[in-house]
Amino acid sequence: MKTEKIMNIFKSRSFVVPLYVFQLREKFSLPFEEFLFLIYLSNIKEQFVFDPSKLSNEFGISLNDVMIYIDHLVEKGFLEMTVSKNEKGIMEEYLSLRLFYEKLSQFLIEDMVDSEKIQNQEKKTIYDQISDGFARPISSIEREIISSWVENGFSEELILAALKETVFNGISNLRYMDKILHTWNKKGLKTLEDIQVDKEKYQKEQRQKEKLELFDYDWFEDEENE
Repeated sequence: MKTEKIMNIFKSRSFVVPLYVFQLREKFSLPFEEFLFLIYLSNIKEQFVFDPSKLSNEFGISLNDVMIYIDHLVEKGFLEMTVSKNEKGIMEEYLSLRLFYEKLSQFLIEDMVDSEKIQNQEKKTIYDQISDGFARPISSIEREIISSWVENGFSEELILAALKETVFNGISNLRYMDKILHTWNKKGLKTLEDIQVDKEKYQKEQRQKEKLELFDYDWFEDEENE
């Protein structure tokens, strides 16, 4: 008997949430319950007769909540409520999800534009990225210097890390970058992780040095001077 009930549950009508739509849920700016209710409505039809009692029973919420959710979704531009005559000539209220699909189309376009921007960014050469960092064009001589870094085995990751350090210090020339790269090479730093470890080691040594200087301070001599 229990098995039969369980089978009937799984045979009952279900609604589908497309993964793409679910991943976009933050863009909807809706409470999670309203988002699920909207997805549930999208599984019915693009336009259907508004029957609050049926929606209440199927979705498992009160009539009051159904009306609140509908009002919010209409107000936020996801649903459209219209009134028209049915086949028998009787006026009925209809819910339309046209606006919801329009919003989805807009989100899709925005995602495509963002994706294209990322792809264009990824296509940028090392020269373009250094030019962007310095906020000026790269000369032919500078291009040769950058090429020599690559030929000498400096990875793009390391070159861009040197660019970041250079720009952070308010400098926009390759000499400073070259000095950084050769200093890292001298220390045997080949990856960003190596650089981070070296920085942390330096900072730790500086903190220890400051502690020692504080400890060596002659407090009595300071009192005598007062």
